Amino acid sequence: MPLDVMVDTIPFNKPFLTGDELIYLQQALSQNHLSGNGPLTKQCQRLMETMISAHKVLLTHSATAALEMSGLVMGLKPGDEVIMPSFTFVSTASAFLMSGAVPVFVDIRPDTLNLDETKIEAAITERTRAIVVVHYAGVSCEMKRIQELANQHGLRIIEDAAHSFGSRYQGRALGTWGDLGIYSFHETKNIIAGEGGALIINHPHWLQSAEIIWEKGTNRAQFFRGEVDKYTWVRPGSSYLPSELTAAVLFAQLQKSDLILQSRLQVWNEYHRAFEPLEQQGLITRPTIPDQCEHNGHLYYILTHSPAVQKGLIAFLKAHHIHALFHYAPLHLSAAGKKYCKAPVPLPYTEALSEQLIRLPFWTGMPADVIHQVVHQVGRYFSDSP
Repeated sequence: MPLDVMVDTIPFNKPFLTGDELIYLQQALSQNHLSGNGPLTKQCQRLMETMISAHKVLLTHSATAALEMSGLVMGLKPGDEVIMPSFTFVSTASAFLMSGAVPVFVDIRPDTLNLDETKIEAAITERTRAIVVVHYAGVSCEMKRIQELANQHGLRIIEDAAHSFGSRYQGRALGTWGDLGIYSFHETKNIIAGEGGALIINHPHWLQSAEIIWEKGTNRAQFFRGEVDKYTWVRPGSSYLPSELTAAVLFAQLQKSDLILQSRLQVWNEYHRAFEPLEQQGLITRPTIPDQCEHNGHLYYILTHSPAVQKGLIAFLKAHHIHALFHYAPLHLSAAGKKYCKAPVPLPYTEALSEQLIRLPFWTGMPADVIHQVVHQVGRYFSDSP
């Protein structure tokens, strides 16, 4: 069949199943514990702690929940400021509004689309309490420099590593560089549970507070360890635990995470090789992976050179049954961003690149011929354009 003949729609994402999910779902159903913090939850947490060398991992029902917990664990108060990129999902900012904190937006780097570490210091004020980094597409921010800035100014670091399970910076897992980190296991991520997330606790002194918040504001975890004779309400908290059914799906995924990572990197590398000629012609820009970063093949994007090309190419691909997407609309330009957050200086790269980026179809096990179908149609768009 010629490459320009399309029969089936190429979706943006296909959730990948290992084949063992039903085994662990049946295990959860048979052990008469379907609510949170059961045996499979504990197995997932222990396995992740080993895999990423974290002090403690707590599963949550979403990455948004883990982000909300991080603000509560750090004791953020109304008027406190947290520095973060505007180029991110809304949860990165809205989670800290729940604590009354004010997101302060900083521009991104044009190469990795990550928080620009050279812009952070100018945004620090007497109200600043934390830096929230977002590792875009599973590629690390410059964590060494950001750690130095945090230490110099007495700030905490929270890692929004929603994209980044399996990624590393200088050999160390993302999510473990900050005081706290978060992962997402939404069905669009590499490792999935349908919905789900995790809070990574990297220092022992955060653990007790995190457990209490996680358990609806009670010291129930201490009770089950025999540290208190009964549990009681200690402080404000909420219901952040996922069910055992969520943990069952996640446990199957975690056990095959190396194979999933390998498959996704093969897809990413195939895209990257195939798009090299278009980049050499000056038609697109491919992603940049700094030498010290080991990414996880979370997604593949291309940067066009204008908003008009972005819109035109997405429409062209849709007409040829290929589901490609833009990504984040800058938060500082949104209604809520203008009302609740701060952008003390212009953010030119955030605004420009958000109107140039296109995310392409990507899933675990994506066949090479489908990848090349996508690449072929992108090339056709440019060759057919006047």
